Order: sequence, then structure tokens, then C-alpha cells
Amino acid sequence: MGWHHSRRRPCGKRRWHPETGSPRAAGLAHPPHPFSPQPALLHQTPARDLDKFISRFLQPNRHFLAQVNKAVNTICSFLRENCFRNSPIKVLKVVKGGSSAKGTALRGRSDADIVVFLSCFTQFTEQGNKRAEIISEIRAQLEACQQEQQFEVKFEISKWENPRVLSFSLTSQTMLDHSVDFDVLPAFDALGELGAGSRPPHAQVYRDLIRSYHCAGEFSTCFTELQRDFIVSRPTKLKSLIRLVKYWYRQGHKMPKGKGSLPPQHGLELLTVYAWEQGGQDPQFGMAEGFRTVLELITQYHQLRVYWTVNYSAEDETIRDFLRQQLQKPRSRPIILDPADPTGNLGHSARWDLLAKEAEDSMSALSPAEPGTVAPERQS
Repeated sequence: MGWHHSRRRPCGKRRWHPETGSPRAAGLAHPPHPFSPQPALLHQTPARDLDKFISRFLQPNRHFLAQVNKAVNTICSFLRENCFRNSPIKVLKVVKGGSSAKGTALRGRSDADIVVFLSCFTQFTEQGNKRAEIISEIRAQLEACQQEQQFEVKFEISKWENPRVLSFSLTSQTMLDHSVDFDVLPAFDALGELGAGSRPPHAQVYRDLIRSYHCAGEFSTCFTELQRDFIVSRPTKLKSLIRLVKYWYRQGHKMPKGKGSLPPQHGLELLTVYAWEQGGQDPQFGMAEGFRTVLELITQYHQLRVYWTVNYSAEDETIRDFLRQQLQKPRSRPIILDPADPTGNLGHSARWDLLAKEAEDSMSALSPAEPGTVAPERQS
């Protein structure tokens, strides 16, 4: 049992098997792609047609993906080969992050996150101390190389004195139909070289992180590879559900915001994975039931306690004590811990109440699809 296969019509609630076990959040930098659907179309789509909706409106086409990948590879090559060429600073590795790297990009969303790991950072705290001068150097090198590389860049002016990211849009007459937005983030190489199928990081990495951090998720960019791999290995249909949840979420800019901001998009991605895992991990689940289950979990945000120990082991005393503190903090729910960075609670200090109201309205439009019975709190 679990989520229904997509060809079956749900008939009442099913019991679910319990399983134990970055930069731009929502705003569109450019107008939607001409094939992007209007918000009303999702609410007008019958539950049985959600797979078709995703395929027709949300799945990027191959030409679009090829163009974005070419632009991303151009910037990655620049960072490896041109940046810091005459400097004692060495580029240790360049890692692609964000939705394009995870395989969950939406059609018409041409944005890319690139993390550049540098030799000048030898510990977590140095990343924050030296970041501004590194970002300034990358910008200067990009400006100098525009003509040689046959692209143009337009930088976003940061309002922060010590920005954590260099944001710019890239245009090129030779490889792009439209611009691509980039976030380049310099980071400390805490993980070293991670091969395919490699073991979890050594516990010392997380002990150092716990001793170094001051703000939740402060050094999350150091764990980009683990964040990416946590999603990229998932079944294709689960990634389609993540696309659908992200598209639904991005309509949230039409909700009255009041004070505060909506929960981060990455938190909803993780909540979607949690729902699927707790629902039996069927690779061919019913899309309407899956979507409605995620929406119902959002309405239960006061009870959410979601975490994983695939990368940081509770067998280590320092990590175990820290996890216990994170999960038992008073008034800290909803809790959605980043599976790559235990300091990052992606559920805290956000307007879940606004998102929950929107989820309730959307659930009524999904009738007769029934959600699976997924507990909002993971049982240890």
C-alpha cells in the first residue's frame, strides 16, 4: 500500500507505510516563458490530468535545457581556467547547484547556482571573512573576459556590505535565445572530493561546522553537492511532483504578504521528498494524491518535524547532542532540517500561515483525490 498508482482512482484514505530512516527563492527575475501557464490553469486542471499539465507546461524542453547547460558550462569553465589565473588563490572545484543541477527546473526558469570552492578558505569562518574581496575579484575578471568569451554580463547591485553571492545575468548571441541568471557563491571546501556513491562525510566535518556557525544555514553552500545529490537520485515522477509543488508555491507572490516572508522553496522540496518516503516510495504514485498529501502537510505546519540522518550520523556524540537540541527547541516548529546541513532549519521563522491558507484552498480544487495518511512528525 502507499500512494496509488496513477491509473487508479482513489477511494477513501489509504494507510501509509511509515519509513524511518540557495539564493533565489521565489521571485521571477524575468517575465515567464511564453509557454508558462497562467495561475488559474492549475486550479482548473482536473486531478486526473495533473501529469499532462506537468508535461505540457512545467517540464523544460530539450532545446531550452541544452542552452542553459551551455551557458552554465561556459561560466564553470571561466571560473576554473580564467579566474584567479595570476593569483596564489586556486580553484579547487566548481559545483553546479540549484534546480537545473537537481533535475527539477521549471520551463522558462533560466537560473543557475554555481559554487566555487577556493584554496584561500581553510575553515568555515574564513569563508565569511574573505568573501567580499573574492566576489569583487570574480566580478572584475568576468568584466575583463566578456569580449574574449563572446558573452555579456549585467551585474545585480547587492545591498549588503559583505554579500555572500555574486548575481548577474548573461546574454550571448552565439548560444542563447534569452538571458540566463547566475548566482556564483564562493565557499570553503569542507567535503573535499566526493566520488559517486561515496560514504557520508566524516563526522569531524560536522563537528567543525557545529563549533563554527552562528546563524542557521550560514555555511550551507559548503554542502551543495550533498543537497544536489539528495534530490537528483530520486525517481523521475517524484521530480515532477517537486516541479508541481514549486509552480504552485511560486503563485504565492499573489498572496497578501504582511510582515515576514514565505517559507524557502528548498524546504518545500524536502517536504515533498518526505511525503513520498513516508508514503511507501512507489515510483509510479498517483500525482493528485501526492500533491494533495504535500498540501495537507503544509496545513499541519505547527506539527512538522522532518529530518534525515543520511549524511550526519547520530552515532557521534557531538552531532547527536546537537540534533537533539535542534529537534527539541521550544517553539521551533515547523522543523525541516537540511539533510546536508544540520544547522539549517528550513521551516523556521516564515509565514507558513499564509501558505497553509493557500494550501487549504487548493486542496478543495483537487477533490476527489484523497491524501495519504502521512504523519507530520517523523518518528525516531
